Amino acid sequence: MSVPRDSGPWAIRMSRLFGVRPHEAPAVAGGLAMFFLLFTGYFMLRPVRETMGVAGGVDNLQWLFTGTFLATLAVLPLYGWIASKVPRWRIVPWVFGLVAASLLGFGAGLALQPDNVWAGRAFYIWVSVINLLLVSLAWSVLADVFASAEAKRLFALIAAGASAGGLAGPILATALVRPLGHGGLLLLSALFVAGSAVAASWLHRWRDRHPAPGGEAPLQRQRPLGGNPFAGATAVFRSPYLAGIALFVVLLATVTTFLYFEQARMVAELFPDRARQTQVFGLIDTVVQVLAICTQLFLTGRIAQRLGVGVLLVGVPLVMAFGFLWLALAPVFAVFVVVMVVRRAGEYAFVRPGREMLYTVVPAGDKYKAKNFVDTVVYRGGDALSAWVKRALDLLGEHPALAMTLGAGIALAWAGTGLVLGRAQRRREAAVPTHP
Repeated sequence: MSVPRDSGPWAIRMSRLFGVRPHEAPAVAGGLAMFFLLFTGYFMLRPVRETMGVAGGVDNLQWLFTGTFLATLAVLPLYGWIASKVPRWRIVPWVFGLVAASLLGFGAGLALQPDNVWAGRAFYIWVSVINLLLVSLAWSVLADVFASAEAKRLFALIAAGASAGGLAGPILATALVRPLGHGGLLLLSALFVAGSAVAASWLHRWRDRHPAPGGEAPLQRQRPLGGNPFAGATAVFRSPYLAGIALFVVLLATVTTFLYFEQARMVAELFPDRARQTQVFGLIDTVVQVLAICTQLFLTGRIAQRLGVGVLLVGVPLVMAFGFLWLALAPVFAVFVVVMVVRRAGEYAFVRPGREMLYTVVPAGDKYKAKNFVDTVVYRGGDALSAWVKRALDLLGEHPALAMTLGAGIALAWAGTGLVLGRAQRRREAAVPTHP
């Protein structure tokens, strides 16, 4: 990549090391800030959510997953209405603002009644709804702001902000859960979510000041998307490409759910104290994020540019097929932690950036509506279905090896779907004007 001769030494180093062109540096900084603040806030909630899930009973997790799916269906029309009626740059402030207000309400409730099981279950369901909604919307902003060629160079680097936030969040949760309590953690999380909304709005303003060649004009970007609140769902059913992404997400959710149930079962057996459970979940999150951020900074972007998006989508599923078989043969906590860390770090470093690159070659409406439908309703539907399947397997076989063996087969199907999608994305990218 060429760099202007009058660029400073810092810009030259950034260009050579990370593939960032001088005029893109402010946008990369804005994206890093958006993801860092969002993921710090969310990963402060995550250990609390896992503790509430265990407190509600490991045998009841499939009901929580079903409740999450139903709550997601209820929230979708509201999000669809907002996305249709307000300009794109205002979608994030609206949605993130409402979420921050809800977290303040839950924080007050948990502070007043920390041992209320039903309040904990409601909190578990709500966090499981908003985490996909917020993360999906943040990625929608990136898919909207950056062109496909820019995404291959920059998405992994910007995603490192998510990993850095995912590292800071559990550290803060582990350190502050005893002095602040769960209610205090929720208050702090709401502040981080609000800050992320500010960074997302700034990214839109940067794109308006630096239009991409062949891209939308600033005035066009400021218009509402229009349509109806359910346009995202109908777009997925009409498009084989979007339907393929939906299938990829269902298989991803199934693999994740199978491992999640094993995590809950093992942690409940080994660590009965709630604060200790939160610390264990926080420690796992910390290790995952350290591995992910190193990979995102130095490997993911280079792989995407040289080998294509398909490689990002296939590698982790193949590794997980082996991991499931390993767990089937050695179902102990140490092996589980290794498999879980590899899956989550690989998803953050490879699968998620690759999956989001798929949306850079679809229309703007699909980037916000169809993408959100896939990332929330489809994902949580896959969660709910696989949760009941996992529970049935546990009752039928009374041994985790049966579910782990089935998980290996699902991981192979996941890899095959990723391969097909990578090829489809390459064909679509070749059909649109080239961006620098």
